[in-house]
Amino acid sequence: MESLKVLYKVGHGPSSSHTMGPRKAAEIFLAKNSDAETFRVTLYGSLAATGKGHLTDTAIREVLEKSAPTEIIWCPEIVKEYHTNGMLFEALKSGEVMDQWTIYSIGGGNIASPEMPQLAGEKVYPITTAEEILAWCDREGKSWWEYVQDCEGDEIWPYLEMIWETMCRTIDNGLCNDGVLPGGLKVARKASTYWLKAKEYGPTVSNRSRLYAYALATAEENASGGEVVTAPTCGSCGVLPAVLRHLNKLNDYHTVRILRALATAGVFGNIAKTNASISGAEVGCQGEIGVACAMAAAAACQLMGGTPAQIEYAAEMALEHHLGLTCDPVCGLVQIPCIERNAVAAARAIDSATFAILSDGKHRVTFDHVVAVMKETGHNLPSLYRETAEGGLAKHYRAKE
Repeated sequence: MESLKVLYKVGHGPSSSHTMGPRKAAEIFLAKNSDAETFRVTLYGSLAATGKGHLTDTAIREVLEKSAPTEIIWCPEIVKEYHTNGMLFEALKSGEVMDQWTIYSIGGGNIASPEMPQLAGEKVYPITTAEEILAWCDREGKSWWEYVQDCEGDEIWPYLEMIWETMCRTIDNGLCNDGVLPGGLKVARKASTYWLKAKEYGPTVSNRSRLYAYALATAEENASGGEVVTAPTCGSCGVLPAVLRHLNKLNDYHTVRILRALATAGVFGNIAKTNASISGAEVGCQGEIGVACAMAAAAACQLMGGTPAQIEYAAEMALEHHLGLTCDPVCGLVQIPCIERNAVAAARAIDSATFAILSDGKHRVTFDHVVAVMKETGHNLPSLYRETAEGGLAKHYRAKE
């Protein structure tokens, strides 16, 4: 598995796969072809189907048009075998193609290609399944975050501290911003309203309202193109920060405990990414919101004092109950149902952690089992339910209008 620095990235929304990935690819291609007279970029599959709503063309143009005029061609009907989020970059001089590059945005802001193995990050984690890591914890008398420490060394902690500070800054920005989100759906921001209403109710509703507010704040910032952290993606970026911020406000944890919880969450995100996918275009929203919920549940359970077995149970439970979740963004925007899903998943993460902490940690279905099922289920989902905006809520909301 790769470093957590690959999983947790700071960037601008609304989508890690549809904006961050294409932007990164454009930067690499421009560096090789800075003398091109024009650029042509062809987008395939899901990347083309929802690219306009996800600002894919904007992200690419912002990079390439600093150097030369850029043409974007949309081909949603063509789905490449390697991954549905395919891109063909072409550099032209005097109307002739001088260089071309086919690359794929595979989720979480990462790009890859079978012909470009150097794009794969360095593998720093020798164990890639939850079962094996749990056995390592038992054998060594250590916990999940200590596996991160052993593999990544002390240099990971300043990076995670920067990630935590960015998450908090995004929440604060989201709580302070009001108005309608861009894109045409006229979705109003709700985070500040939920935050204010939290003061009007009893402890139970108040606590849940604050949790919702943190998740909404982050997801709304993402939808407006603001700065967020992929956790594991932009579309699911509100779940983990909301859970960590909420528990931290309740219990005033020392920062080091939050960073260790972030590390633990990252291990589970990495396992899902390595053995299945975190791309909504590849496996549906179960790979985004489902994995984010699992990460947050693991982090919460650790903060609650859970054993390694209870932590694994919390993550397993959170992901299991998102199996089959479709990715059906209305109008291709990361707003409906994406924003609400972040808030609901944050609550489910805490519920999963609480359920696990009350148990002895023993259970029959493992996190690895659920990851395998998620991959199988995602590949069996019809493409219209995998970030194409052609089915599900995207279709029926459009029909209603």
